[in-house]
Amino acid sequence: MEPRTQILIVEDDSHISLGLEQLLKDDGFDSIVCNRGDRAVESAIKHQPALIILDVMLPGLSGFDVCKQLRAKKVTAPILMLTAKGEEIDKVIGLEFGADDYMTKPFGVRELLARVHVLLRRTQGTPEREDLKFEIGSAVVDCKTFQVRAGKTVQELTPKELKLLKLFHERRGEVLSREKLLNEVWGYNYYGTTRTLDQVIVQLRKKLGDGRGEPKHLITVHGVGYKLVG
Repeated sequence: MEPRTQILIVEDDSHISLGLEQLLKDDGFDSIVCNRGDRAVESAIKHQPALIILDVMLPGLSGFDVCKQLRAKKVTAPILMLTAKGEEIDKVIGLEFGADDYMTKPFGVRELLARVHVLLRRTQGTPEREDLKFEIGSAVVDCKTFQVRAGKTVQELTPKELKLLKLFHERRGEVLSREKLLNEVWGYNYYGTTRTLDQVIVQLRKKLGDGRGEPKHLITVHGVGYKLVG
């Protein structure tokens, strides 16, 4: 009998966590429940779940900080963030810190399960080479360590940032529309705006050493999207 896929639920509302636990169990998953933000990182490292459902408002440490620490510690499991807020700025912050998807409470159980399955399919496909490195201008992107080296400066990349850079690298010189980039990296179920992508591009330019003056590598094609040159 094959082991069931484990999902970590980080939620301090016992009614919601119990409901999620039962929902996931009925759908064939095992759940680990953590009710504090300051224990979530330790729990994720200990159990190595296939996916993390992470509330934003938590005691001890916010979901945003948990997400940031998880990515800093190279926990690459997809993160589905939950919040009672609906403001776009909250979604942008969560995605910039490395979240993969976002749902606002109250949410429909069918939609949540659909998003869980989409995220798992996206991450449990064909394994990618872990030793792959490539250059963008004078910067070196290391897919194994989730880092980019520009001169003497080494900076961490979020999973989303790395996916974007790999896509640009594979399609170097080709103009990629904002919609295509969002679909390829955030997924077809992403309901946010292109502003999220634009802000991630700004951060990537800085990490590539391309953020001062007119960009030389990640070029904006006005009215369409972006392309990578050099």
